[in-house]
Amino acid sequence: MKYLKQFSIILFISLLGEILHSIVPLPMPASIYGLAILFTALSTGIIPLEEVRETGRFLIEVMPLMFIPAAVGLLGAYHTLMPVLVPYVVITLVSTLLVMLVAGRVTQAMKGEEQTNE
Repeated sequence: MKYLKQFSIILFISLLGEILHSIVPLPMPASIYGLAILFTALSTGIIPLEEVRETGRFLIEVMPLMFIPAAVGLLGAYHTLMPVLVPYVVITLVSTLLVMLVAGRVTQAMKGEEQTNE
C-alpha cells in the first residue's frame, strides 16, 4: 500500500505539470513542470522525501527499460536515418558530453566545492 501511495503522489505531481503546461504558454514539456513542482515540494518540505523515496528509487532502477521502445522506433526508421547517420552520431556525442560537463559543473557549484587544477 505504501508504494501505491507514493506512486499516486508522483502521478498527481505529473498531473499538475500537465495542467500547468496547458495554462502557461511556454515551449517547455509538461514533465519539466512536474519535475520543478516535485523539486520545490521536496525542497520546501511540503512533501517529505520519505513520502516518495522508495518508489522514486524503483523508477530510477527501471529507467533503462523505458528507452527500449525509442530504440525499436529508431530501428524502424533505419532507412531514413542511414543517409544522415554520421551527423546524428556526432551531434549526439557532442551534446551528451556538453550536457554532462554542464551538469557536473552546476552540481559542483551548487555544492560549493572548490575546483582543483591537479
